[in-house]
Amino acid sequence: MRCWCVLTLAASLLGTQFVLAAEPTQSAAKSNPVMSIESQPFGKTADGQEVTLFTVKNGDLEMELINYGASIVSLKAPDKNGTLVNVNVGFDDVSRYEGAHPYFGATVGRYANRIAKGKFSLDGKEYSLALNNGENTLHGGEKGFNRYVWDAKEAKQGDAVGVTFSRTSPAGEEGYPGALTVSVSYLLTGDNQLVMDYAAETDAPTVLNLTNHCYWNLAGAESGKVYDHELKLEADAYIPVSDALIPTGKEATVKGTPMDFTTMKPIGKDLQATGGDPIGYDHCYVLRSQDGTLALAATVKDPKSGRVMEIYTTEPGIQLYTGNFLTGAAAEKRLNQHEAFCLETQHYPDTPNQPNFPTTTLKPGEKFQSKTVHKFSVEK
Repeated sequence: MRCWCVLTLAASLLGTQFVLAAEPTQSAAKSNPVMSIESQPFGKTADGQEVTLFTVKNGDLEMELINYGASIVSLKAPDKNGTLVNVNVGFDDVSRYEGAHPYFGATVGRYANRIAKGKFSLDGKEYSLALNNGENTLHGGEKGFNRYVWDAKEAKQGDAVGVTFSRTSPAGEEGYPGALTVSVSYLLTGDNQLVMDYAAETDAPTVLNLTNHCYWNLAGAESGKVYDHELKLEADAYIPVSDALIPTGKEATVKGTPMDFTTMKPIGKDLQATGGDPIGYDHCYVLRSQDGTLALAATVKDPKSGRVMEIYTTEPGIQLYTGNFLTGAAAEKRLNQHEAFCLETQHYPDTPNQPNFPTTTLKPGEKFQSKTVHKFSVEK
């Protein structure tokens, strides 16, 4: 059985670092990038909490973040002609984030993806979670991490600049055991990387699965279908699911199926053959790298703009979601089905109920650490 990458506190104090299994490719970043970060009010929540908008610039990239849901609001990247365009879907008003929306740019927790029937057992005790996806729990529950105002501070690490968000999730929040102290840093580097660093500690055994839920369209946010985007995943297997999107408990080969992205192919090529209702990809892929090192997980290209996004992660899985449930509603920024895609690095769905999956249990004295890097470049 594969092991979850958890560091003991002793190891973390010794300065343990992730090992690069593959280096992100270099892009034509500015030779002397100017790092900057600015903040301004973004409005107040319905209960009067102030929300701050952070604007971060480094290399060729510009990113906007808010401390509501520790969310990425926008990310601008140049195309093959040097034109800077936003490629991430977000809102310009905090009230839209408080409404019903599909997790645009949010930090998702305490448990990303689904837990069957909102129940799991840990150390002989059964826990019942808030149900918010039919009879199941999705992305933490009714009020997941995406619906809280996080503490925020500006962060600089070497040539990287961004924001570190943190909060304490009290024991019993949405039914989860243990008080969890969690942080996530979103940083831009001078060579056009978006770095996501997650960390967490608990005072009692709990389960944890963190991810970011950015909706991408490399042709430009709200620019139409993503069928022509070309995708390659570093995965030979995926996790089959039921009609309710709950894992069957087994892995399946992608070979000879519409799930196969082992070589570069358009997202839309086999999308209609995936079945399901609604049609599209909403599956967790089993990455080849399973040892907790930072390794290439996905490569996406938009042929028209020339934009390329490579994703590296320490996580064992990546969820491909093609916006199947988007309906064009105002709460979804008028996006229609398949007009954006998500690539969510994470552990597998329903792991607390699946003993054969890599564990997501976190215990006192352990420190959870996870890293994901999005590397942007262009092909002319």
